[in-house]
Amino acid sequence: MSLTILLYGLLAGGAEVLGGLFVVLRKDWPAKVQEYLLALSAGFLLSLVFVELFPESLHAVGADAPLYMLAGYAVIHFFEHTLVGHLHFGEETHSEVMLSRVASYSTFAGLCIHAFFDGFTIAVGMQFNFVLGLLIFIAVILHKIPEGLTIASVMIAARHPRSTALTASVIVGVATFLGAVGALLLGGISEQMVGIAFAFSAGIATYVGASDLIPEINHAKNRVIPLLVFVGMLLFYLGKVGLEMFAGIQH
Repeated sequence: MSLTILLYGLLAGGAEVLGGLFVVLRKDWPAKVQEYLLALSAGFLLSLVFVELFPESLHAVGADAPLYMLAGYAVIHFFEHTLVGHLHFGEETHSEVMLSRVASYSTFAGLCIHAFFDGFTIAVGMQFNFVLGLLIFIAVILHKIPEGLTIASVMIAARHPRSTALTASVIVGVATFLGAVGALLLGGISEQMVGIAFAFSAGIATYVGASDLIPEINHAKNRVIPLLVFVGMLLFYLGKVGLEMFAGIQH
């Protein structure tokens, strides 16, 4: 099981690097595709939070679960938008905003923290319930390529060499993998700790969906993009049903 979880963490980190490569190699990346992925991810992730993560956290931890959820939400907010002044998902095109290298480093630090908790959430979910962990993995992978676009384009906008932009995307990808490793180490301590970590991760997932992704979608000029949030919700339902049926057949 541990090797399987690490593999999924590695795949999530690899998607991050792929997003960075699109920018560094100057490959055309249609803005609409980026927005589509963000919208699908938001709908999928928010459905996951309300239908699975909240109820399962309450079941695992009990009355203290909301406190750990709030802690997860607060921690990711602190690192992403309190320490970091300018952070959003997608390719950075506002070069006048990102001329400061200090700003690029703070954005890099914020995304490293975010990526760590992406990997952490995947691994905790898989330890708690493998099918649920797969749903979390799908939700994460949908926004990993746009996240890779973000860090690479921010570095280039801040006039760093393209090699530095690629290195930054690789490091953020590694942070995702390290999050999975950290969750595995934590899970080896006690089942109660896994339950607490799961509730904490539910708060993180709430923040990513509601505070990171939805605001980006609401800024889209194409009104089709917000509708895709509902497609993401439908995708979650179909994925949940399909994975549960497959798990039932396997057993």
